[in-house]
Amino acid sequence: MANLLSAKPRQAEVADEPRLAIIDIGSNSVRLVVYQGPVRLPAILFNEKVMAGLGRSLSETGAIEPASLKLACSALQRFARLAREMQVNELRTVATAAVRDASNGHELIAAARRYGLEVELLAGEEEAMASGFGVLSGIPEADGVVGDLGGGSLELVRVVAGTVTDRVSFPLGVLRLGAIRAQGKGVLDRTVARLIAETGWTGRGKGLPFYLVGGSWRSLAKLDMHLTAYPLPVLHQYTLSLDRIGELTRALADLSKAELKAVPDLSSARLPTLDNATVLLGSVLKHLGSSGTVVSAYGLREGLLFQRLSREERQQDPLIVAARDEGRRLGRFPEHGDLLDRWIAPLFADEPADIARLRHAACLLADVGWRANPEFRDERGMEIGLHGNWVGVDARGRALIAQALYASLGGKMNSPEPLGRLSGPEALRRAKLWGLAMRLGQRLSGGVAAPLQRSRLTLSDGTLALCLPPEDEALYGDTVARRHKALAAAFGCQPVLEV
Repeated sequence: MANLLSAKPRQAEVADEPRLAIIDIGSNSVRLVVYQGPVRLPAILFNEKVMAGLGRSLSETGAIEPASLKLACSALQRFARLAREMQVNELRTVATAAVRDASNGHELIAAARRYGLEVELLAGEEEAMASGFGVLSGIPEADGVVGDLGGGSLELVRVVAGTVTDRVSFPLGVLRLGAIRAQGKGVLDRTVARLIAETGWTGRGKGLPFYLVGGSWRSLAKLDMHLTAYPLPVLHQYTLSLDRIGELTRALADLSKAELKAVPDLSSARLPTLDNATVLLGSVLKHLGSSGTVVSAYGLREGLLFQRLSREERQQDPLIVAARDEGRRLGRFPEHGDLLDRWIAPLFADEPADIARLRHAACLLADVGWRANPEFRDERGMEIGLHGNWVGVDARGRALIAQALYASLGGKMNSPEPLGRLSGPEALRRAKLWGLAMRLGQRLSGGVAAPLQRSRLTLSDGTLALCLPPEDEALYGDTVARRHKALAAAFGCQPVLEV
């Protein structure tokens, strides 16, 4: 159930993009996220969490402790007010394991109602389904088992062929693990083995990746990035092998609190339970038979949004949707990116679909650096390609988009750090060709549609021809000729103008 908040209408230029918000009352945290933008992948306008720890005392008392309840109620009151001030069109408030299982969970629900919030109490399977769809929203090709570790429960979800199939919820939230492990060595592993066996999940992940959802497991990935000096601090689709998880389990036993606190962006609230979360992960992977892990930045909240969409909307490529929206907001000519991709495509007819979509994304972003200082446009393009809020793309794909933008915005024909550490030289060379072709198209057309629609590029017999109608010959100025020559040289061809 969603709350429709009464608010003053916003300005006309954004009225066609409604603001949606979700308040997520979890066992560890209470969070408000406000979204606006394309329905397939709305951008996050605001994100705030309060580590209320609602599930902290459940294993001992079966109830939410008073201090946590007070903190959560204060957060809900603030979030309800903020949503009104932000003129949110639709607000959805959901609660998961802690409120579901606590003997006094009804008190929190009643308090929320006083603040104008109607709380949906998600059942374990509903929570699991939302998490599964969240992973599919950000990794459409996901085929494996999703594990969403919250404070009060662990959800396992099988995702395949763009949908959620089987799902199950276990009382193995990170705030419960300490009490289980305190019962003796090996008790947690035996508990995991029993629960997985009783529900028929033993071996269900054999040979398949395990998708990590939840703050505790994302924190483990952040730790690994820090320890390995990984060059791209983007969690989404970061991978951890089984061997590496074993190494991290052993490393955590030796790392001091001071060393952990020194890890950038590692939440101090996660530190007390990080060891338990890591041990649980190793046990779950063993009994499922998973081949390795992939981090998902998307989970329950994104799954709730994804479930709202039509079948056609779900099938939209999230990378292309996000790149098109970014290009529209930062560029000069909204239609230019799609047209530019079609214009340069004949030069890259041999590319498989997974590479062609990266080229398409780069073209959609081709104009994002134009407002930057001219001396730094290439760096601006590379930064957006690498660090943009993209999903549906891994580190290698980010590097190729960044390389193309770097070349198209005037960078040299090198691969600045860390591109060479994220992708191989041949793939980066191909991305440089994309960039040079984009650069030619933009200069020829001035960024508008008609000149590209009336011209074409061909590659054959050692020549790279630019074909123009006679009325457009005047567009072939000195700068265009030089960019044509540079592109042809990169292909090992001679430039030819055909009128």
